[in-house]
This record gives sequence, C-alpha cells and structure tokens, in this order.
Amino acid sequence: MEIKKYYGSDEEQHEFINHDSEPLIAIIAHDGSHAVVSLLDEGCEHHILLAKALNKYNIDEYFRIIFDNEGADWTFVCPPDYKGIKDKERRIAQFFGDGVDTITEFLKSVGYDVPINIPRRYCRHMDYMKNEDY
Repeated sequence: MEIKKYYGSDEEQHEFINHDSEPLIAIIAHDGSHAVVSLLDEGCEHHILLAKALNKYNIDEYFRIIFDNEGADWTFVCPPDYKGIKDKERRIAQFFGDGVDTITEFLKSVGYDVPINIPRRYCRHMDYMKNEDY
C-alpha cells in the first residue's frame, strides 16, 4: 500500500505519525492500493483531504477513518454501488469485511495497532448483519 502524507499548510514537513497528542485523518482506497494520512487539523474532512492531496473527488472509493494511539473511528458509509453488489445486506457485509481488513493493514503499516470503532451514528448499517451469518 502506498501511503502519502499530507502536510497542508505546515511550512516544515515533520513526522506526525505516532505523535501522541494530535488525531490523524486518513482515506484508504477500497482496493488497498494507496492511502493518504494527515493531521486532522490539516486534512479537515475526508472529502477535503481527498481533493487537496490527490485531486480526486469520489469519496465513495475510500474507507475513511480518524485515529490516534487509542483507536480508529471508521466513518462507515457503504456506497450503494460497492463492488456492484445489488443486495443491500450482502453489500454491507462485504464492505464491512473488506474495510476491517484494509483499515487494519493500513493502521499496522503506519505503526498503529489499535481497535477499529464504528461510532454509533454509523451503526445503522450494522442492523443488516445482526442476525445474519456472513
């Protein structure tokens, strides 16, 4: 996975990964080919980081997290056309499995062995998987 660090307005490019005091933001390609990571204050929001760092605008092609040394919060939004899967339950289950694998790989590659959390406001998608065996 190619990882690009986005420094934004900082005059001095410094190593910010594994810096305990500030949260980081990342966008990670669904296929795991590349990711962009930035200090949260520089990246602002996922779609802004995507546009600034990669000059791309389709946020639906990326997993989105905000993380620090305690955990990673996953903005869990499954695109309606993810991998061309029409069935909503199966699409969400596939997105979840792919996301856990890809996000974990990213986090480990930048030195973070932290749990992935899905904030409550994004858990509505989890209802599809509660009673299903995927």
